[in-house]
Amino acid sequence: MEISPSSFGPLNAYLADNKAMPKAKPAATSKTKLQFLQKPSCTTCRKAKAFLQGCGASLELRSLDEQPLGEAELEELIGARDYILFLSTRNELYRSRQMNEHPPARREAIRLMARNPNLIRRPVVIRGKRIVLGYDEAAFLDLLK
Repeated sequence: MEISPSSFGPLNAYLADNKAMPKAKPAATSKTKLQFLQKPSCTTCRKAKAFLQGCGASLELRSLDEQPLGEAELEELIGARDYILFLSTRNELYRSRQMNEHPPARREAIRLMARNPNLIRRPVVIRGKRIVLGYDEAAFLDLLK
């Protein structure tokens, strides 16, 4: 699913310049290396990791618990994308601040994600300038092309 800055899309947001979704499960080449930002105890992250490794992808793992993203890294990662899509709607802070009804400004959202890594939708899977947030098999397969 292609996401535009004004789109809030489904939970498993696919943030890339993608074409048609693949129908078959391609084998990743030995050169397919993906950055995988995760919380190791997160079941969605573990499921995504197993799926990608099952496809033959080589993952460069980063635990957001042990190596949280700083504000500058988040700015670079989000770029011109809609920052709202990077917020985990399941997070307690998201719900307690009613961010679905009153989203924070970009600067505040980035500050909050840097201080509270659990506020970042996970996993974050990166290949070049393409990013997949959450668990989305079709988007993962597209990254492996």
